[in-house]
Amino acid sequence: MTEQPISNGALVVLYHKDLDEIKNKIIISGGLIVRDVFGFPGGKRFHFTDPSGNELAIWSEK
Repeated sequence: MTEQPISNGALVVLYHKDLDEIKNKIIISGGLIVRDVFGFPGGKRFHFTDPSGNELAIWSEK
């Protein structure tokens, strides 16, 4: 374990069918959106950090 920020670590990408719904739940739960919804080949996604500072992403094909 380290107290130093981790950069260039693995990005865990999770799936949810409704990005707006899960984005609101993440914000309510203390997550911070660090990259808003954007399109990419195969769908859309956004990135957030959890209350511990871990960066994750959620994607959907819609």
